Amino acid sequence: MNEPSVASTPPLEAESEFVLRTDLGRRVPEHDVRAALATGDLGFLHSFTTGSAVDGPGVRVVAWTTACMFRCRFCHNPDTWTLANGMPVSVEKATEELTKYAHGLRVMRGGFTISGGEPLTQHRFVAKLFAAAKRLDIHTAIETNGYNGARLSDAELSDIDLVILDMKAFRPEQHERVTGMADNSSVIAFCRRLAALKRPMWFRYVLVPGLSDVPEEMERVASFAVSLGVVERVEILPFHQMGRYKWQNLGLDYTLSTTEPPSPEAVASAVAIFRAVGLNAS
Repeated sequence: MNEPSVASTPPLEAESEFVLRTDLGRRVPEHDVRAALATGDLGFLHSFTTGSAVDGPGVRVVAWTTACMFRCRFCHNPDTWTLANGMPVSVEKATEELTKYAHGLRVMRGGFTISGGEPLTQHRFVAKLFAAAKRLDIHTAIETNGYNGARLSDAELSDIDLVILDMKAFRPEQHERVTGMADNSSVIAFCRRLAALKRPMWFRYVLVPGLSDVPEEMERVASFAVSLGVVERVEILPFHQMGRYKWQNLGLDYTLSTTEPPSPEAVASAVAIFRAVGLNAS
């Protein structure tokens, strides 16, 4: 399936994921969208970015997908919530883009990360793109909320060297407060499945004053993480306001507009909770 022609389409590569992009796939016919999701021959991407040192080990190329089922109050990329905001890109085109960087990524011991949005809303496209990356002998990672993890087979999971799980909360009540969705049972099940398969994981936890800086909740997440036996690292991500302008431009109600980033002491306290159970946290 080839990319539909879209007027004034920006280049696939962007300076960063913080660039606001909208309506890039709005003109793709509905039947083509359904076919793309079913076959994975076509995906919808916000952009490719290069040179990332924060989306997995080493220097990374990152593909940012669109569409997400969560509505996290701290999301810095709400333009990636909607599939229609993504640029239609064939697997062949995405693989061609990745091939440009393959040698350098291998030399620098970096790799390729698919993030979002939520990548597994487009699980067929993601599976095909990871398979292509493995044929290029590139380390692969996915940044996911885990909600649609059951969509990937064990064989497809074997093409992903590292799962970076964005753990929003453990208790359903807190999960709803953060994401708008209470049912996180599929997230928990996906984590346990990865543990049974002995697949390496990192956990991420966004620390937001007044929202997620709940010691008891972090203790539950920490206990769960250590129980899995495959969580190699926990990253505490301090809340920031870099995505506020996107909420404003999209006309969305941003409830955290006056929230300040957590203090260094608050971040240190959060890190200490995870370290207390023996996890490698920073």
